[in-house]
Amino acid sequence: MKKIQLTAQTQKDILDNLLKRSPNNYGQYEAVVADIIDNVRERGDEAVFAYTKQFDKWDIHKDTVCVTKDEIEDAFQAMDADFIRVMEKAAGNITAFHQKQLHNSWIDPKPDGSILGQKITPIAVSGVYVPGGKASYPSSVLMNVLPAKVAGVKKIVMTTPAGPDGKVNPGTLAAAKIAGVDEIYKVGGAQAIAAMAFGTQSIPKVDKITGPGNIFVALAKKACFGYVSIDSIAGPSEILVIADETANPRYVAADLLSQAEHDELASAILITTSETLADQVSTEIETFLQELSRADIIRKSLDNYGYQLIAGSMEDAIEAANAIASEHLEILTKDPYQVMTRIENAGAIFLGEYSSEPLGDYYAGPNHILPTNGTAKFFSPLNVDDFMKKTSIISYSKQALEQAHQDIELFAEKEGLTAHANSIRVRFS
Repeated sequence: MKKIQLTAQTQKDILDNLLKRSPNNYGQYEAVVADIIDNVRERGDEAVFAYTKQFDKWDIHKDTVCVTKDEIEDAFQAMDADFIRVMEKAAGNITAFHQKQLHNSWIDPKPDGSILGQKITPIAVSGVYVPGGKASYPSSVLMNVLPAKVAGVKKIVMTTPAGPDGKVNPGTLAAAKIAGVDEIYKVGGAQAIAAMAFGTQSIPKVDKITGPGNIFVALAKKACFGYVSIDSIAGPSEILVIADETANPRYVAADLLSQAEHDELASAILITTSETLADQVSTEIETFLQELSRADIIRKSLDNYGYQLIAGSMEDAIEAANAIASEHLEILTKDPYQVMTRIENAGAIFLGEYSSEPLGDYYAGPNHILPTNGTAKFFSPLNVDDFMKKTSIISYSKQALEQAHQDIELFAEKEGLTAHANSIRVRFS
């Protein structure tokens, strides 16, 4: 990790470096993704099956594209019983947290006979993408599916790539069973996003697509936005720790590494008012790297996007944290709650030394699908509202409209929209 004094210039340089990781900077792949999307849109299953054979190395067809109930049950039974128990507990926590986000429709009648309101309706079909390959992320299945279930989405469709043997990771299938996924298709990559966005002969069209993926998946979601809703264009994982001299350097080091191990583009940043702590954290990092399995990935991540920023004051540290707007923000200070009240931009905030970031990744209940690349300045974590539509309700009586009609007509005429004005005027002429 680079140790740097925090100044306005170093803060700007770091922000510029972090933004290089954004999917918006991978335009060289956009043409490839656009071709895949167009091909799937035009040829449906035929294109999806051809891309699956090309990229995933197995012969898929209409009778094998959908995961069967027997495959799901076999995967569930094959999983370690303790892991199933933990996933079920995590699912309970995630469901309970998201149930608190539910809103009700409302109606506001006035004495003049006007009625205004808002009708809240869940989307009909939600699609979730789950990465495959060597990695398995059952936690992402739970985090994507359960808020949709709480919202009342009637049908949840999952796509995830299978291996060359045509089998899907059993952890993914077990989590899908626990979460209540309705249909699972053995398709990955940009072709899976296109299939859900437009529908094929085998894969239904959805209303919203959520879930993580590689750069091709991210760009496909971006390209399909507008035909369907999406959660976000996710960038690489990131963590920022604000710490003072009271922080435990071993805990800080461990937490920074928990995100650096994701991939070489992941970002881990420590902002501290104590240079002594920074040096101690560096020592602890080297100790951990001797034993962690993904040490090579971690080292590259820390070399490229790892920083220790030495702040002159806690005020400077907080200002920098708000500017960076990290996906995960840990506060390990003497009074973390006081610091938290001044944080404006973060995907998720973890307070105190026993609230390590993986607690949020797996178990506590808040969603781990968070804004990245500084987008916490204007985006929120995935939540129940993402699966809801809000429809305005307007009803005026003759009395209510009569009191307002001249104002409305004037407004319309000032905009040059005489038909708008006439639509009101004819009711009183």
